[in-house]
Amino acid sequence: MQPLLKLSTGAEIPALGLGVWQVPDGPVTEGAVAAALETGYRLIDTAQAYGNESSVGRAIRSSGVPREEIFLTTKFLPSRRDPLAEMEKSLERLDTDYVDLYLVHWPQGGPTVAWPGMEAAQAAGLARAIGVSNFSATELAEVSKSAEITPAANQFQYSPFLDRRALVEACVAAGVVPQGYSPLGTGEHLDDPVVAKIASTTGRTPAQVLIRWSLQRGVSVIPKSATPSRIQENFIALDFELDEDSMTALDALDTSNHTPDAKAPGQKWWS
Repeated sequence: MQPLLKLSTGAEIPALGLGVWQVPDGPVTEGAVAAALETGYRLIDTAQAYGNESSVGRAIRSSGVPREEIFLTTKFLPSRRDPLAEMEKSLERLDTDYVDLYLVHWPQGGPTVAWPGMEAAQAAGLARAIGVSNFSATELAEVSKSAEITPAANQFQYSPFLDRRALVEACVAAGVVPQGYSPLGTGEHLDDPVVAKIASTTGRTPAQVLIRWSLQRGVSVIPKSATPSRIQENFIALDFELDEDSMTALDALDTSNHTPDAKAPGQKWWS
């Protein structure tokens, strides 16, 4: 059994999932999703911007896993105008009647611009929950202040090296599930000597150590991989715990000063 986090809607989201950012559309994405579902993952995360929703949908249909057992996330591409219309197109590509979570991928044009359309998608039953991605604590509060439906989740880059603790705390205080992407730093963190030492001491891989750290910080995490063996390896992060000394050593790797921001000013590609 996977640990689950409760959304404000009452639904539960698995703490560990598979992300398919930069995974090519076609057999590679289909193979990754198939391997994840066979391994036991029940959270699959895609986006309109990734261009692989159709492959995700095919893999889900072919898996034999009932749709209601899978938590499926996609994201609205903010350069487009209408979140409701784009949700309808996503559902056609995914070949499903609904997604479990629909996120604004980033706050282009301001944090509240897309939100009425997101609310319309949930009201129409196309998305069972809606949320945001790459939103700072301030931007999250701005959405919540004017919303009829408050965000259920906020997805942002998160790892021991980018321990956005103030943002996590703001999410939790607002009843928003924090979810981290790129927990491995797109592979850059795997060779860090502190991570490697803890992996050696615990008999785990560096990837498992980094994923486990996020889980123990109460953050849902979606490591990306297209390699079945690594997808299976990452899932084993559910099967152990890091001790206090290991968590403290990993905490000390932070370079973000526990920022409440989801992105540094120079990293906001939508600005």
